[in-house]
Amino acid sequence: MNTETPFEKFLSQHDEEAWAATLATLLRSIHEVDRNATQIWFAFYPLPLFRALQEADDREKLAQQLLLQGDYELKDQVDRSHKFLYGHRFWPRVKTAVEQHADSFNQTARASLADQILAVAHSAAQAAKKDDSLLVGITAVAFMTVQQAGLAAFKSAPGAIAIDNKHAKKSPEQILRERAKVDSQGLLGFLKTVNKQFTVTHDENDDKAKYKLNDGQDLAWGAALDRARDWVAIDPRRMEGPIPVECRSASCGTCWVGVLGGAERMSDVAVREGKKIKEFGYIDTAEPKPLIRLACQAQAQGAVSVVIPPWNGQFGKHLRALKEANEIKVSSESVPNGEARAETIQ
Repeated sequence: MNTETPFEKFLSQHDEEAWAATLATLLRSIHEVDRNATQIWFAFYPLPLFRALQEADDREKLAQQLLLQGDYELKDQVDRSHKFLYGHRFWPRVKTAVEQHADSFNQTARASLADQILAVAHSAAQAAKKDDSLLVGITAVAFMTVQQAGLAAFKSAPGAIAIDNKHAKKSPEQILRERAKVDSQGLLGFLKTVNKQFTVTHDENDDKAKYKLNDGQDLAWGAALDRARDWVAIDPRRMEGPIPVECRSASCGTCWVGVLGGAERMSDVAVREGKKIKEFGYIDTAEPKPLIRLACQAQAQGAVSVVIPPWNGQFGKHLRALKEANEIKVSSESVPNGEARAETIQ
C-alpha cells in the first residue's frame, strides 16, 4: 500500500539531474559561509546511492558489494547529518517550516523545486529574524532529507541542534575570517623555505579538532600523527587519526573529505586521484581543486578546513553499470521491433 504524501510524491519525481539543476539555481542565493558546505552535503548523501539501495533486491548484499562503511542512511541522522553547515543553527525553525509546507502542499501549484525551497527558507528566515541567504542551503538539505528518509522519519526526529552554544553563537563573518587565516611561520616566517607547518581543521565546531601538517604532506599523513584522542573508539573507521585511512594509495576510497575552506590552498588533483575519486562515485568533475578530495593524495599548501564524511564506500562502478544498462534499454526500446529482431538474428 502506497502511503506517500503528495509532497513526497513530488520530491520522488526529482532525480539526480533535477537536483543538480536546482542546486545550480540556488547557489547564488546561498550565503558564502554555506555555499561550499551545501554542495559537500549533497555529495555526502547522493541520491543515486539512496535509490540503488532502495531498489536493490538484497539491500544488505549490495551494501557489502559496494564496501559501504559507517552511517550512509539519512533516516538515522535527520538532525545531525548537516551540523557542519552554518544553517544548522536554524534547524529547528527550518524543520518546522518544511513540515508545515509538506502538510499544506498543493501539487497543482506547479512551483518548481527551487522556488519551493526559497519560499520555505524565506518563511523560516522571517521566524528566525535572519537573512534568507543563511537558511537556503539548510532548507535544500531538509528537502533532500525528506526525499531520502521519508516524511514520517523526518517529523519524528526531535529537531535538535547538534553543536554547543559557544559555536552556535558565531557569526558567519567570524567563520569566514577563521577559514581565511594564514598560518604564521614565526617572526621571519616569510623567509622559510623548509619546515613550514599548516593547520588542518577537521571540525569547525570543536576547537581541539585541529592538527599540524608539514609542507608537502598529504592530509592523511598529517592526521595519522594526531594522537589527541582515541579515534577508533569514536569511529571504527578511524584507525590512524581523525581521517579514516586504509591504503594510502587511493585504492580504497576510505579517506575522502569535503573542503569547507582553503580549497585554493590545496594541490591540484593529480591523474590518479582524479581517476579514483570518480571510480568511487564521490565526484565527477574536471576542476583542478574540487570540494571533494582524497586525503591520502591531496596536499595542503596552507591552512585548510575539511569535514569528514560519516561513511565511505565504492559505488561509482555500480552506478555507471546501472546507467549503461538503462541507456541500452532506452536504445533498444527506440528501435522498431522488426529492426531489433533483425539485428538480433544477424
